[in-house]
Amino acid sequence: MQLNDLPVHDIPALDGNNGPIHQEDVFTNLQVIGTVPTDLNGLYVRNGPNAFYTPDWRYHAYDGDGMLHAVRFENGQVTYKNRWVQTAALQEEQAAGHALWKGLKEPWREDRPDEPQKNTANTDVKYHAGRLISMWYRSGMPYAVDPDTLETLGKADFDGAVSRISAHSRPDEHTGELLFFDYSLQAPFMQYGVIGPDRQLKHKIDVDLPGPSLPHDMAITEHYTILHDFPLRPDPEALQAGRYKVRFDATQPSRFGVLPRYGQAHEIRWFLAKPTYMLHVVNAWEEGDEVVMVGTPYRLHEDENGQPDGRRLEKTIHLRQRDFMLYEWRFNLVTGKTHERVIDDVLNTEFPVINSLYQGRKNRYSYNIIFPLGGKEEPRFPGLVKYDLSTGGYLAYSAGPKYFYNEPGFAPRDNAQSEDDGYLVVPVWNPDEQRSEIQVFDCKGARIAEGPVARILLPRRMPHGFHATFVSQHTLNRWK
Repeated sequence: MQLNDLPVHDIPALDGNNGPIHQEDVFTNLQVIGTVPTDLNGLYVRNGPNAFYTPDWRYHAYDGDGMLHAVRFENGQVTYKNRWVQTAALQEEQAAGHALWKGLKEPWREDRPDEPQKNTANTDVKYHAGRLISMWYRSGMPYAVDPDTLETLGKADFDGAVSRISAHSRPDEHTGELLFFDYSLQAPFMQYGVIGPDRQLKHKIDVDLPGPSLPHDMAITEHYTILHDFPLRPDPEALQAGRYKVRFDATQPSRFGVLPRYGQAHEIRWFLAKPTYMLHVVNAWEEGDEVVMVGTPYRLHEDENGQPDGRRLEKTIHLRQRDFMLYEWRFNLVTGKTHERVIDDVLNTEFPVINSLYQGRKNRYSYNIIFPLGGKEEPRFPGLVKYDLSTGGYLAYSAGPKYFYNEPGFAPRDNAQSEDDGYLVVPVWNPDEQRSEIQVFDCKGARIAEGPVARILLPRRMPHGFHATFVSQHTLNRWK
């Protein structure tokens, strides 16, 4: 598939390595600096926006069609491939020969109540029951993808049981289940459910919220699920005009709904916390009478009157600036009280990744992308940090301020003996040599600070993207 060169000079969100690539490729026999470990085996996949047609609108960095980039590791050999996610909307546009939807900054399509905004499935990708599931952050139909070929298998509607899933729905490797949520502009505004390892709907409930909300993530433990309701809402006037705009009400608390994994709506217990907004959870687990959740919320500054500055947070989100903390909430199931604390407000980090075997179980380590303090410059993702959640300590690595690191995947070493016994696999834009490479870091102990053990050079660019997953060879074999 080919795409004409884009006039990126006047579209900043398409400039440099933000620009789309125009073809689907398979690369083998890649050049390597260092040595690819032979005990690193499995599949790294990253999702991200890659416009199929030249935008003729005010393009936003979130608008592009979903494209999956996969890096397969097998006994020291590496293969790269990429393919567009063939969503229903993209196929409709391909049949027409031009774009039929515009983007986030433009009015929605009034003639398409079924899909007023284009579901690009460009945000997240997870592995569930033998398939990759590609998801969209605005919540829509997920798509199933073959992990070997990256062929889109069709809508992941789980035999008609699901029509909407938001990005950051979470697989549980211990049970083989996929726990999901979705949100919408119509009451009850949120749903929650569980898909079994047989790809059949196991549980689903409506979750009543006071009004439309913008949750971006969820958390799970072994027995509980935590749903999010932050005081960040769609602007009512913008909604009436068919546009996307957010408002933050700093006078309202954050709410976290804790419910049993297969619980009913009346079993949800809402815990109140300080007003904030958070994109991504690190992890959650059970500890005595408490459910513990760690995440990376935005830093909420105070205004000149010493009050939470909601307008500044709105601007931070609107301009895609990065100003985050590492934070912990504890929800006491006996008292109903919330205890919260800052783990780290020195580093500015986000895109947290953990060893997926510890999803929903107490973990010690989180691997995050590090940003410049304040985050007001042009988007820069210059390095990685390994957090020790038990101490708040960290180890960091950066190749230089202009390097751009994408979300990594944690790859457990074959026959791993501990939580950090494995590797980080991460795509990196190398500005000095104007090329993309896949870097591999040894995570054991303090080794991540020593830099990559292998740099796998790609023969063309891999554009910046969003979220990723790593599927071990053990897990791939389990579902063959």
